[in-house]
Amino acid sequence: MVLEATIIVVDNSEHSRNGDYLPSRFEAQSDAVNLIFSAKTNSNPESSVGLMTMGGSQPEVLSTLTNDFGKILDGLHRTKIKGSSHLSTALNVAGLALKHRQNKQQHQRIIVFTCSPVSESQKDIEKLSKRLKKNGISVDIIAFGDIDSDVTQKLEAFHENNKSSMGTTHLAIIPPGPNLLSDSIVSTPILAGDGMGGGGGGDGDVGMGGMGGGGGDGFEFGVDPSTDPELALALRMSMEEEERRQARERTDQEAADKPKLEPVQEEGQGSSGGAEGGDSAESKGEKKDDDKMDTA
Repeated sequence: MVLEATIIVVDNSEHSRNGDYLPSRFEAQSDAVNLIFSAKTNSNPESSVGLMTMGGSQPEVLSTLTNDFGKILDGLHRTKIKGSSHLSTALNVAGLALKHRQNKQQHQRIIVFTCSPVSESQKDIEKLSKRLKKNGISVDIIAFGDIDSDVTQKLEAFHENNKSSMGTTHLAIIPPGPNLLSDSIVSTPILAGDGMGGGGGGDGDVGMGGMGGGGGDGFEFGVDPSTDPELALALRMSMEEEERRQARERTDQEAADKPKLEPVQEEGQGSSGGAEGGDSAESKGEKKDDDKMDTA
Protein backbone atom coordinates (compact mmCIF):
# COMPACT_ATOMS: atom_id res chain seq x y z
CA MET A 1 0.00 0.00 0.00
CA VAL A 2 0.98 3.66 -0.41
CA LEU A 3 3.44 5.03 2.12
CA GLU A 4 1.97 8.33 3.29
CA ALA A 5 2.46 11.17 5.73
CA THR A 6 -0.99 12.57 6.49
CA ILE A 7 -1.95 15.69 8.40
CA ILE A 8 -5.58 15.72 9.58
CA VAL A 9 -7.04 19.20 10.08
CA VAL A 10 -10.18 19.37 12.23
CA ASP A 11 -12.63 22.26 12.39
CA ASN A 12 -12.94 23.40 16.01
CA SER A 13 -14.67 26.71 15.28
CA GLU A 14 -17.95 27.70 16.94
CA HIS A 15 -19.78 26.05 14.04
CA SER A 16 -18.55 22.68 15.31
CA ARG A 17 -20.85 22.95 18.36
CA ASN A 18 -23.87 22.23 16.19
CA GLY A 19 -25.70 19.02 17.07
CA ASP A 20 -26.91 18.02 13.60
CA TYR A 21 -24.28 15.24 13.78
CA LEU A 22 -24.51 13.16 16.95
CA PRO A 23 -23.41 13.97 19.55
CA SER A 24 -21.95 17.13 17.99
CA ARG A 25 -20.02 18.11 14.89
CA PHE A 26 -16.72 18.14 16.77
CA GLU A 27 -17.29 14.75 18.44
CA ALA A 28 -18.25 13.32 15.06
CA GLN A 29 -14.92 14.57 13.69
CA SER A 30 -13.09 12.92 16.61
CA ASP A 31 -14.63 9.53 15.73
CA ALA A 32 -13.71 10.04 12.08
CA VAL A 33 -10.10 10.89 13.03
CA ASN A 34 -9.89 7.53 14.79
CA LEU A 35 -11.15 5.78 11.65
CA ILE A 36 -8.75 7.60 9.33
CA PHE A 37 -5.74 6.99 11.60
CA SER A 38 -6.49 3.25 11.75
CA ALA A 39 -6.98 3.02 7.98
CA LYS A 40 -3.71 4.82 7.20
CA THR A 41 -1.53 2.96 9.70
CA ASN A 42 -3.09 -0.44 8.96
CA SER A 43 -2.56 -0.06 5.21
CA ASN A 44 1.15 0.64 5.79
CA PRO A 45 2.79 0.42 9.25
CA GLU A 46 5.41 2.98 8.19
CA SER A 47 2.79 5.62 7.39
CA SER A 48 2.38 8.42 9.91
CA VAL A 49 -0.43 10.80 10.86
CA GLY A 50 -0.41 14.27 12.41
CA LEU A 51 -3.23 16.39 13.80
CA MET A 52 -3.99 20.11 13.89
CA THR A 53 -6.94 22.48 14.34
CA MET A 54 -7.95 25.49 12.26
CA GLY A 55 -10.31 27.28 14.67
CA GLY A 56 -9.73 29.85 17.39
CA SER A 57 -7.41 32.81 16.96
CA GLN A 58 -5.06 30.77 14.75
CA PRO A 59 -4.42 27.16 13.66
CA GLU A 60 -2.55 24.93 16.11
CA VAL A 61 -0.51 21.77 15.60
CA LEU A 62 -1.72 19.25 18.20
CA SER A 63 0.50 16.34 17.18
CA THR A 64 3.38 16.08 14.75
CA LEU A 65 3.57 13.08 12.43
CA THR A 66 3.36 9.87 14.46
CA ASN A 67 2.04 6.31 14.39
CA ASP A 68 1.11 6.46 18.10
CA PHE A 69 -2.64 7.02 18.37
CA GLY A 70 -2.26 8.02 22.01
CA LYS A 71 -0.68 11.31 20.90
CA ILE A 72 -3.55 11.97 18.48
CA LEU A 73 -6.10 11.19 21.18
CA ASP A 74 -4.34 13.50 23.64
CA GLY A 75 -4.46 16.30 21.09
CA LEU A 76 -8.20 15.83 20.56
CA HIS A 77 -8.84 15.93 24.31
CA ARG A 78 -6.91 19.20 24.62
CA THR A 79 -8.85 20.89 21.83
CA LYS A 80 -11.17 23.77 22.73
CA ILE A 81 -14.08 24.88 20.54
CA LYS A 82 -13.70 28.58 19.85
CA GLY A 83 -13.53 31.32 17.26
CA SER A 84 -13.81 31.00 13.50
CA SER A 85 -11.96 28.78 11.04
CA HIS A 86 -8.82 29.75 9.11
CA LEU A 87 -8.71 27.34 6.19
CA SER A 88 -5.88 28.88 4.15
CA THR A 89 -3.58 29.40 7.14
CA ALA A 90 -4.22 25.84 8.37
CA LEU A 91 -3.37 24.36 4.96
CA ASN A 92 -0.15 26.39 4.81
CA VAL A 93 0.90 25.22 8.28
CA ALA A 94 0.03 21.61 7.41
CA GLY A 95 2.10 21.87 4.24
CA LEU A 96 5.05 23.15 6.26
CA ALA A 97 4.71 20.24 8.71
CA LEU A 98 4.73 17.76 5.83
CA LYS A 99 7.79 19.41 4.32
CA HIS A 100 9.74 18.61 7.50
CA ARG A 101 8.70 14.95 7.66
CA GLN A 102 11.54 12.60 8.59
CA ASN A 103 10.83 9.97 5.94
CA LYS A 104 11.08 11.75 2.58
CA GLN A 105 9.77 8.63 0.83
CA GLN A 106 6.31 9.25 2.27
CA HIS A 107 3.73 10.77 -0.05
CA GLN A 108 2.26 13.98 1.36
CA ARG A 109 -1.46 14.29 2.07
CA ILE A 110 -3.74 16.64 3.99
CA ILE A 111 -7.24 15.60 5.05
CA VAL A 112 -9.23 18.64 6.14
CA PHE A 113 -12.64 18.71 7.82
CA THR A 114 -14.73 21.83 7.35
CA CYS A 115 -18.21 22.72 8.61
CA SER A 116 -17.74 26.50 8.58
CA PRO A 117 -18.07 29.26 5.99
CA VAL A 118 -14.96 29.84 3.88
CA SER A 119 -13.93 33.48 4.23
CA GLU A 120 -11.19 33.37 1.58
CA SER A 121 -11.98 34.43 -1.95
CA GLN A 122 -12.18 31.84 -4.69
CA LYS A 123 -9.11 33.36 -6.35
CA ASP A 124 -7.02 32.93 -3.20
CA ILE A 125 -8.35 29.38 -2.77
CA GLU A 126 -7.31 28.43 -6.29
CA LYS A 127 -3.87 29.98 -5.84
CA LEU A 128 -3.28 28.04 -2.62
CA SER A 129 -4.46 24.82 -4.23
CA LYS A 130 -2.02 25.17 -7.12
CA ARG A 131 0.88 25.91 -4.73
CA LEU A 132 0.15 22.78 -2.67
CA LYS A 133 -0.06 20.72 -5.84
CA LYS A 134 3.29 22.12 -6.99
CA ASN A 135 4.81 20.98 -3.69
CA GLY A 136 3.45 17.47 -4.22
CA ILE A 137 0.76 17.68 -1.54
CA SER A 138 -2.61 16.03 -2.16
CA VAL A 139 -5.58 17.46 -0.28
CA ASP A 140 -8.77 15.57 0.61
CA ILE A 141 -11.65 17.75 1.78
CA ILE A 142 -14.52 16.50 3.95
CA ALA A 143 -17.24 19.16 3.94
CA PHE A 144 -20.18 18.44 6.23
CA GLY A 145 -23.04 20.33 7.82
CA ASP A 146 -25.18 22.98 6.18
CA ILE A 147 -22.88 23.87 3.29
CA ASP A 148 -24.18 26.69 1.12
CA SER A 149 -23.59 27.04 -2.61
CA ASP A 150 -20.82 29.64 -2.18
CA VAL A 151 -18.74 27.34 0.03
CA THR A 152 -19.39 24.39 -2.26
CA GLN A 153 -18.22 26.39 -5.27
CA LYS A 154 -14.98 27.41 -3.53
CA LEU A 155 -14.22 23.88 -2.35
CA GLU A 156 -14.88 22.45 -5.81
CA ALA A 157 -12.55 25.05 -7.32
CA PHE A 158 -9.85 24.10 -4.80
CA HIS A 159 -10.32 20.43 -5.62
CA GLU A 160 -10.16 20.96 -9.38
CA ASN A 161 -6.89 22.89 -9.10
CA ASN A 162 -5.31 20.37 -6.72
CA LYS A 163 -6.05 17.30 -8.83
CA SER A 164 -3.04 15.63 -10.36
CA SER A 165 -2.75 13.24 -13.26
CA MET A 166 -2.88 10.40 -10.73
CA GLY A 167 -6.30 11.54 -9.50
CA THR A 168 -5.42 11.10 -5.83
CA THR A 169 -7.34 14.05 -4.36
CA HIS A 170 -10.94 13.86 -3.23
CA LEU A 171 -13.81 16.08 -2.17
CA ALA A 172 -16.57 14.55 -0.04
CA ILE A 173 -19.67 16.64 0.67
CA ILE A 174 -21.64 14.94 3.45
CA PRO A 175 -25.02 16.47 4.31
CA PRO A 176 -26.70 15.73 7.66
CA GLY A 177 -28.42 12.36 7.72
CA PRO A 178 -29.10 9.22 9.77
CA ASN A 179 -25.58 7.84 9.36
CA LEU A 180 -22.60 8.65 11.54
CA LEU A 181 -20.01 10.92 9.94
CA SER A 182 -17.38 8.17 10.17
CA ASP A 183 -19.70 5.66 8.46
CA SER A 184 -20.33 8.11 5.65
CA ILE A 185 -16.59 8.67 5.17
CA VAL A 186 -16.01 4.91 4.79
CA SER A 187 -18.26 4.93 1.72
CA THR A 188 -16.37 7.81 0.04
CA PRO A 189 -13.27 7.53 -2.18
CA ILE A 190 -11.15 9.05 0.61
CA LEU A 191 -10.85 5.64 2.28
CA ALA A 192 -12.51 3.24 -0.15
CA GLY A 193 -10.65 4.18 -3.31
CA ASP A 194 -11.64 6.10 -6.45
CA GLY A 195 -15.15 5.42 -7.66
CA MET A 196 -16.08 3.51 -4.51
CA GLY A 197 -18.23 6.23 -2.91
CA GLY A 198 -21.81 5.63 -1.87
CA GLY A 199 -23.02 8.28 -4.30
CA GLY A 200 -20.11 9.54 -6.34
CA GLY A 201 -19.89 12.60 -8.52
CA GLY A 202 -19.38 12.78 -12.23
CA ASP A 203 -15.64 12.12 -12.34
CA GLY A 204 -15.54 9.63 -9.51
CA ASP A 205 -13.56 11.73 -7.04
CA VAL A 206 -16.28 14.05 -5.73
CA GLY A 207 -18.38 11.96 -3.34
CA MET A 208 -21.70 12.60 -1.67
CA GLY A 209 -21.55 10.60 1.55
CA GLY A 210 -24.26 9.86 4.06
CA MET A 211 -27.04 9.50 1.50
CA GLY A 212 -27.53 5.75 1.79
CA GLY A 213 -27.99 3.29 4.59
CA GLY A 214 -24.91 1.16 4.00
CA GLY A 215 -21.50 1.05 2.40
CA GLY A 216 -20.56 1.92 -1.14
CA ASP A 217 -21.82 -0.19 -4.02
CA GLY A 218 -23.20 -2.83 -1.64
CA PHE A 219 -19.80 -3.96 -0.35
CA GLU A 220 -19.48 -4.86 3.30
CA PHE A 221 -18.24 -1.82 5.28
CA GLY A 222 -18.31 0.13 1.99
CA VAL A 223 -14.96 -1.39 0.92
CA ASP A 224 -14.30 -3.68 -2.04
CA PRO A 225 -12.01 -6.44 -0.70
CA SER A 226 -10.45 -6.91 -4.14
CA THR A 227 -9.44 -3.23 -4.24
CA ASP A 228 -8.29 -2.75 -0.64
CA PRO A 229 -8.08 -6.16 1.06
CA GLU A 230 -6.08 -4.92 4.06
CA LEU A 231 -8.61 -2.23 5.00
CA ALA A 232 -11.51 -4.64 4.50
CA LEU A 233 -9.75 -7.21 6.73
CA ALA A 234 -9.03 -4.60 9.40
CA LEU A 235 -12.67 -3.50 9.48
CA ARG A 236 -13.90 -7.10 9.64
CA MET A 237 -11.47 -7.97 12.47
CA SER A 238 -12.61 -4.91 14.38
CA MET A 239 -16.25 -5.94 14.01
CA GLU A 240 -15.53 -9.55 15.06
CA GLU A 241 -13.56 -8.37 18.10
CA GLU A 242 -16.47 -6.16 19.12
CA GLU A 243 -18.89 -9.10 18.75
CA ARG A 244 -16.64 -11.29 20.92
CA ARG A 245 -16.43 -8.56 23.56
CA GLN A 246 -20.21 -8.21 23.66
CA ALA A 247 -20.58 -12.00 23.92
CA ARG A 248 -18.18 -12.08 26.88
CA GLU A 249 -20.11 -9.31 28.58
CA ARG A 250 -23.40 -11.19 28.11
CA THR A 251 -21.88 -14.36 29.53
CA ASP A 252 -20.46 -12.54 32.55
CA GLN A 253 -23.77 -10.79 33.13
CA GLU A 254 -25.72 -14.05 32.97
CA ALA A 255 -23.30 -15.65 35.43
CA ALA A 256 -23.68 -12.72 37.81
CA ASP A 257 -27.49 -12.79 37.60
CA LYS A 258 -27.75 -16.56 38.14
CA PRO A 259 -28.90 -17.24 41.77
CA LYS A 260 -26.70 -19.39 43.98
CA LEU A 261 -28.56 -22.39 45.50
CA GLU A 262 -27.87 -23.17 49.18
CA PRO A 263 -27.51 -26.88 50.16
CA VAL A 264 -30.71 -28.18 51.79
CA GLN A 265 -30.58 -30.92 54.46
CA GLU A 266 -33.00 -33.76 54.07
CA GLU A 267 -35.86 -33.76 56.52
CA GLY A 268 -35.24 -35.91 59.60
CA GLN A 269 -31.52 -36.20 58.99
CA GLY A 270 -30.60 -34.41 62.18
CA SER A 271 -33.07 -36.25 64.40
CA SER A 272 -32.06 -39.65 63.07
CA GLY A 273 -28.46 -38.81 63.79
CA GLY A 274 -29.45 -37.88 67.34
CA ALA A 275 -31.34 -41.11 67.77
CA GLU A 276 -28.42 -43.13 66.54
CA GLY A 277 -26.21 -41.30 68.99
CA GLY A 278 -28.59 -42.10 71.84
CA ASP A 279 -28.71 -45.77 70.95
CA SER A 280 -24.93 -45.88 70.84
CA ALA A 281 -24.63 -44.28 74.25
CA GLU A 282 -27.23 -46.65 75.71
CA SER A 283 -25.44 -49.72 74.38
CA LYS A 284 -22.17 -48.50 75.89
CA GLY A 285 -23.88 -48.10 79.29
CA GLU A 286 -25.24 -51.67 79.17
CA LYS A 287 -21.76 -52.98 78.32
CA LYS A 288 -20.27 -51.26 81.35
CA ASP A 289 -22.96 -52.74 83.63
CA ASP A 290 -22.25 -56.24 82.30
CA ASP A 291 -18.54 -55.82 83.06
CA LYS A 292 -19.28 -54.85 86.64
CA MET A 293 -21.48 -57.91 87.25
CA ASP A 294 -18.87 -60.31 85.94
CA THR A 295 -16.24 -58.86 88.27
CA ALA A 296 -18.42 -59.40 91.32
